[in-house]
Amino acid sequence: MTDDPTNVQATETSLRIVDALRTLDGAGITELADQLSLPKSTVHNHIQTLRHHEYVTKIDGQYEVGLRFLQLGEYARNRKQIATLGPPEIDKLADETEEMANLIVEELGWGVFLYRAKGLEAVHMDTHAGKRVHLHTTGFGKAILAHLPEERVETILDRHGLPAATRETITDRAALYEELDTVRELGYAYDDEERLEGLRCVAAPIIVDDTVLGAVSVSGPKSRMRGEWYTEELPSLVMSAANVIEINSTYA
Repeated sequence: MTDDPTNVQATETSLRIVDALRTLDGAGITELADQLSLPKSTVHNHIQTLRHHEYVTKIDGQYEVGLRFLQLGEYARNRKQIATLGPPEIDKLADETEEMANLIVEELGWGVFLYRAKGLEAVHMDTHAGKRVHLHTTGFGKAILAHLPEERVETILDRHGLPAATRETITDRAALYEELDTVRELGYAYDDEERLEGLRCVAAPIIVDDTVLGAVSVSGPKSRMRGEWYTEELPSLVMSAANVIEINSTYA
């Protein structure tokens, strides 16, 4: 049996349509066709198939991504052991720090948010479960990169590059490697306005049997993330949370 390139192309088109619906936050056939530079008839056919399988819904004349994707997302997330063991520690960390606490893993060279918890003083951010970000722009990403095999890090950087998210983002490979050496030495990583202006982050890796499973982080405004709280107390809290998740993962 041989692969049919037409079927592969059709699958790619369906995925592009779903992603466009997410980006546009819902759209009609004409808007989708314009967005993707596709014939309206092609978009219509794919939309109808997606609706038939309940991956797309139609509300007030607009097509939207259906909640059936939530079922798939929950399944994918729960296959990660730390996704079930980590949230209690993330909740505790958010309560202790009153900031935003996060649980993150690496997949396909991206940092993916599995879970987050908002403390009483947490600021609103663009993060949510499933959001993907460049690893080099974040504290948790650097915490993960520092403990991946060098060949894996090279592959990730070759694939995704080092694009700048802010003026503070590390965009030089040598500078990033120097920072990863520091992360390994300290046991934790910083993000000093490297992904979002005005935001700082402290993160620690979750390592079991010499394999990095993910990272824990706390993010907050630069105005509060400073002094001994930022340089001593917060790193200790983050590393402690990561250590508890490591122990629970080892003996689960």
